Amino acid sequence: MLSISYWQRLKVAFQYVMPQLYLTQFAGWFAKQKWGAITHFAIKAFAKKYHIDMSVAQKEQFNEYDSFNEFFIRPLKDSARPINQNPTALCLPADGRISECGHIDDNRLLQAKGHFFRLEDLLVDDAELANTFKNGEFATTYLSPSDYHRVHMPCDGTLRKMIYVPGDLFSVNPFLARHVPNLFARNERVICVFDTEFGTMVQILVGATITASIGTTWAGVINPPRHNEVKTWTYEGESAVKFTKGQEMGWFQLGSTVINLFQENKVRLADHLTAGESVRMGEILAYKN
Repeated sequence: MLSISYWQRLKVAFQYVMPQLYLTQFAGWFAKQKWGAITHFAIKAFAKKYHIDMSVAQKEQFNEYDSFNEFFIRPLKDSARPINQNPTALCLPADGRISECGHIDDNRLLQAKGHFFRLEDLLVDDAELANTFKNGEFATTYLSPSDYHRVHMPCDGTLRKMIYVPGDLFSVNPFLARHVPNLFARNERVICVFDTEFGTMVQILVGATITASIGTTWAGVINPPRHNEVKTWTYEGESAVKFTKGQEMGWFQLGSTVINLFQENKVRLADHLTAGESVRMGEILAYKN
């Protein structure tokens, strides 16, 4: 663990002892409630605290949302997030900040300064899939509570596999990413594997404390219920699901993290992307190599 203050150590230690699942289940229950004026007041307070710009939402008024869940996954106006139309470019999948990005060193990805994790751990010991991305490129996007919570496709793609991985529910904010080893490879997550003109691409939706559910457009809500074992779905022939660049593919009910993996020599990440960079869905993520 990097050198940190006493209070910061307590903050990290609390993540290990807090009732992650129960807090998340309570958040999920609360977010589904339709309490009229009470719900609208709570949404307004949340929006004020996190400086959420409602002018870009399709529904701009707080009283148009019956529950927190509706508010968390609020769709935006069509003009709010233009998709970069360069045919040789991939676009960012979500609003947020770049947690880390760069080259995969053999099978190791940078989580944060001082912390690396392995492809095999992230991809739940799927050796064939892990080998696909050795020496490739990756980008990790952190979605804060203030961000738009829907996730989109960086490029045209065909879904081939989805893997649900049970795990912990540590918070994934930048501070914890710097101080909890193997964070993204130990948290609950949904791994989506796509065939694209840029090679095989993986887009991973990582769960976290208070992230009550993860959903995809083809399968609906993946969790809850939370399973105790890895579950895999394959999509072939008529069951293959095709997407276009910028199309919505999933969502978080409260923010979390998206990780993208690309094969070796297939893409070049945009030069301006660095850790801490604020990004918006639809902006350039990478270029075809």
